[in-house]
Amino acid sequence: MSVLVVGISHKSAPVSVLESLALDADGARKLVLDAVEADHVGEVAVISTCNRLEIYADVERFHGSVEDLSRLLVARSGAAPETMVPHLYVHYEDGAVSHLFHVAAGMDSMVLGEGQILGQAREALRVGQELGTVGPALNSLFQQALRVGKRTHAETDVDSAAPSMVSAALGEALGDDGVRGVSALVLGAGSMASLAVATLTRQGARQVVVANRSLANAERLAAEYGVRAVPMDELSDELGTADVLITCTGASGVVLTAAEVAEARDGRTQPLTVLDLALPHDVDPAAAELPGVEVLGLADLADRLGRDHEAVRSVDGVREIVAEEVQAFLSARRQASVTPTVVALRTMATGVVESELERLEARLGDADPEVIAEVRRTVHRVAEKLLHQPTVRVRELADEDGAVSYATALAELFALDPDAVQAVTRSDIVEGGNA
Repeated sequence: MSVLVVGISHKSAPVSVLESLALDADGARKLVLDAVEADHVGEVAVISTCNRLEIYADVERFHGSVEDLSRLLVARSGAAPETMVPHLYVHYEDGAVSHLFHVAAGMDSMVLGEGQILGQAREALRVGQELGTVGPALNSLFQQALRVGKRTHAETDVDSAAPSMVSAALGEALGDDGVRGVSALVLGAGSMASLAVATLTRQGARQVVVANRSLANAERLAAEYGVRAVPMDELSDELGTADVLITCTGASGVVLTAAEVAEARDGRTQPLTVLDLALPHDVDPAAAELPGVEVLGLADLADRLGRDHEAVRSVDGVREIVAEEVQAFLSARRQASVTPTVVALRTMATGVVESELERLEARLGDADPEVIAEVRRTVHRVAEKLLHQPTVRVRELADEDGAVSYATALAELFALDPDAVQAVTRSDIVEGGNA
């Protein structure tokens, strides 16, 4: 069995598409139950938030499972497959583990490092356990992901990375004069946009305007900070008078083209600084080639701020922790994968030893019981010593990258009964499920 993720998020789809897939608690549970009924799917958990919908599954086959799980997501959107499928993403095996750990650490969120996703991942695990769709594979994966998320918040300052990044970005872009007195336009109405508006108003911007695809969301954010909201069709007018544009929509593609920036600035000589805090970027990078326009993306800001800046250090620290935890989890899983074969080998060896000892005792007749006991101990020690190094080494080799299946090789070399190996595997699953 192998871990598969099929999902959609703010990084792969526009808000309108995500809204078509929004599920309440009952809808998420129904998706879990539908997914576990798909062919070749053994375990299922679903993370459902306003910004993502992801199905995590332990599967026997990749291609058929991807098609089945993708079909479930497309069906819930009500859209044609050809319009939905391009927004879906797939992660498999090592990539699936890495993806979940990054999600739990807040590295895949609209606001870097946000901790709410931990509760959402915990809820996905709880629902799967309650419905009986989470077994040992997904249970160990999600439990470790939750530990990774807790560790990143405990050992780094990632909680403050996003606010720190916004403040630092404004300081870096506007220089010593800072925000005070500038006219700012914020494109977006999500959590990062809220941080931007809060920072601009706190630091004394002369004017702050919020534009967003949903005017209602823009008005809600604007009202919170006493600023002005405008619909997207007025974006060009506002951009023509702005000193700084902060964009963080979370859209899956370019929101503002270079041509649109040029048209908005037609005849204007006042410099425009664009802080593109979105991943992927909202503004066409070609806009930086326009006279008087400076575009700074997240990568540019990281370079300018330097690796010693607190926000950059926090992000780097989280990435190091996630990479370390992914490697440790995969290493443990690879080593565990040979356990059924090792147990089957030792069981076979014990059976051979016992069979031969029984034959020996039958031939010896009334031999001294103490001698028989010593012979038994000696033969078992010999068998144990002969098996020790190969079984230790096969676990080490299983942790190395490569196409060789050492468990399979061991089973072939010792002609192990496949049913015996499967019996050990089934026993591990039962014990893991009860843990």
